[in-house]
Amino acid sequence: MTLGITIYGCERDEAVLFRSAAPRLGVVPTITDEPICEANVALAHGNRHISVSHKTRITNATLDALKQAGVEYISTRSIGFNHIDIAYAASVGLAVENIVYSADSVGDYTLMLMLMAVRNAKSIIRRGDIHDYRLHDVRGRELRDMTVGVVGTGRIGSAVIDRLRGFGCQIMAYDSNAANPLVNATLDELLQQSDIVTLHTPLHADTYHLLNRQRIEQMKPGAYVINTGRGPLIDTEALISALENGKLGGAALDVLEGEEGIFYADRSRTPIENKSLLRLQEMPNVFVSPHTAFYTDHALSDTVENSIRNCLKFESENQRG
Repeated sequence: MTLGITIYGCERDEAVLFRSAAPRLGVVPTITDEPICEANVALAHGNRHISVSHKTRITNATLDALKQAGVEYISTRSIGFNHIDIAYAASVGLAVENIVYSADSVGDYTLMLMLMAVRNAKSIIRRGDIHDYRLHDVRGRELRDMTVGVVGTGRIGSAVIDRLRGFGCQIMAYDSNAANPLVNATLDELLQQSDIVTLHTPLHADTYHLLNRQRIEQMKPGAYVINTGRGPLIDTEALISALENGKLGGAALDVLEGEEGIFYADRSRTPIENKSLLRLQEMPNVFVSPHTAFYTDHALSDTVENSIRNCLKFESENQRG
């Protein structure tokens, strides 16, 4: 029997890939660009499996409605789960699983952000745009002369470490799983000794504001912060204070607290109410991008195919008699 999957929050480029992959993998997709919510749960009628985007938070009321509609399995097209209350989903009988995609996408982007940060790229580009071609007031730094601290040594953190080895820098690595062979430092040691700290740990209760005011204060004067993980890993107000008082040398952020409703939308003609974002974008030593590190053709293809394969695997493991 052909498996039906309802795909919510599906962007145009994802839809093309889903329609191409579905016949090959033996599934029938119901595709909508609307994010999952109580009002459109009916689109999942008759399908026990759905695929959702990470871009919109799924409320517990929506999870209840999905269960009542007969949904049993949710594949989120993301590595992180912070947009879904996993424990609540399990309590109402919904299985939730993430996907894996090319770690090289975020690995490459993270190295780009590091290089942009230490070479003052934002100021150089801004000056060039107005035809000011003078050298920057502050000289750039070379990675080989720096110590880079990688927080989180999963697939993406490991990909970043692989790339850093080619630059000849010192690498420090911390993970909550101290048995990981890449780990060579405690978090305190890493913060105190690193010229660059890059975050690649999942967001959950224990890592919320992992970089808080106290930990930022531990960091080396002039250090840089890179975040391609999740915005709430950093206490944004503490980060802004440290940038304003010169404690930190700069930051490059692909994710930000309060990005929901701002990133992935054209806000060029509407006011931005996130004051932290506005302040960070004013700073010449801070680069902000809209949660785009994952967005490559290879990673998107992985995301679509693996979301379908997750559903097929769940169905196979839960065949009805």
